[in-house]
Amino acid sequence: MSPSPGEPPALDPGAVHPAALPLERLLADCDLARTRRGGPGGQHRNKVETAVVVTHRPTGLTGQAAERRSQDLNRQQAIQRLRVRLAVEIRRPVGLDEPASGLWHSRIRGGKLSVNAEHADFPALLAEALDRLAAHEWDVAVTARVLGVSATQLVKLLKLEPQALARLNIARAANGLRPLV
Repeated sequence: MSPSPGEPPALDPGAVHPAALPLERLLADCDLARTRRGGPGGQHRNKVETAVVVTHRPTGLTGQAAERRSQDLNRQQAIQRLRVRLAVEIRRPVGLDEPASGLWHSRIRGGKLSVNAEHADFPALLAEALDRLAAHEWDVAVTARVLGVSATQLVKLLKLEPQALARLNIARAANGLRPLV
């Protein structure tokens, strides 16, 4: 089944989500562009190409950063933003009985999911949560139970990325479920 125009493709079952790929494998599918950007940063801001745009060729999704004067820091931030966009936009079909990943289990402590939106693992965890929600027709309670956390913990994870929560609410509305706030 092909995606609607303008909609990124879904992944094959069993494929590793691009948000969870090791950096080298992800970058093999990406184009990096360096450019000059306006904005804060003083007199040296526009003298060097410190802004970075990372484009994932298979999906056309991008991540960009220009807020630092260091090209390397902007590159790292652009890659993290791309991973988050991939996590929000791309779905990987999962089986209803497929166990949660080792990464997911490693982040649960006392029934709570321990993650920060700035951490390198955040996009992979977000992708896994959204993939599971899609498999369970966006039912937060059922998905949380399968993932071994409370519904509150699952929603807290999604709230760390506003676009993920928006995606959840759009899908819930399409399935006749009330939106979450």
